[in-house]
This record gives sequence, structure tokens and C-alpha cells, in this order.
Amino acid sequence: MKTTLSADIVEKALDFRALRQKLIAGNLANVSTPFYKARDISFEDMLSNEADKLANISSNPAFAKTHSAHLDPLLENSNSKAEIFFRGTHQTRNDGNTVDLDVESTEMSKNSMMYNALMSAKSKTTMIFKSVLDASAKVQ
Repeated sequence: MKTTLSADIVEKALDFRALRQKLIAGNLANVSTPFYKARDISFEDMLSNEADKLANISSNPAFAKTHSAHLDPLLENSNSKAEIFFRGTHQTRNDGNTVDLDVESTEMSKNSMMYNALMSAKSKTTMIFKSVLDASAKVQ
């Protein structure tokens, strides 16, 4: 069964949110580990790159360059793996650990809410398609 572009993007968003949840959980688990550096991914950048790749910008006529002053479409590399980075915005404690319990708890809550919202949207979309199929089957 062929999926729509939006369904593919939702799937990738769920994958990236699940990865981010694992990273945050790992940070929380290592809150007392000396010299542990908090890790994260840039969810928005990864999803944007994946959406561009899924839309296949280079061959999509909707993104055609129609004027010489237009910029070329951004072509991303084929690597769809998330780049994990060390968060450096928080002051290191005396033991060298950069995990901030308040920040991690907040980020985990935000990430969980976004994951649940994506699951809800995916479920509603599926129910809409199912109701359309059911209605069309009754008409015949």
C-alpha cells in the first residue's frame, strides 16, 4: 500500500521523537555520573531534512526554478540518521556532569506531549480513511 507524503513524515517524526525520548532518559539515568555530558538531537532540523528528502525536491515540478534569480532547491544528503550532539548550554557541575534535572524533566514532558499528539493525529487520519472506505463500500 502506497503511503502519502504526510504519513511518511509523521512516521519519521515519531521515530525521531522516540529517539529523543531515549536520549533524554539516558541523560536522566546519568544525572549522577561524573563527567557525563547531556546528549540530544535537533528534532526540527532532522525532520526538516527528512521532509525535504521525502518530497524529493530535485524532481518535484512544484519546486522548479522558474527564474534565474531563484535559489536552487536544497538537496540533502541521503543520510537520515539523527545527529546526536552534546548540549553545551548548561554550566558544568563540579564533577563535570552537564545534566540539569529540571531541564531534562521539562524536555521529556514536552517530547512526550508531542509524541502523543503525533500518535493522535496519525490515528485520526487512519480513522478518516477507514470511514471513507466504509462509506464507499456501502454505496456500491
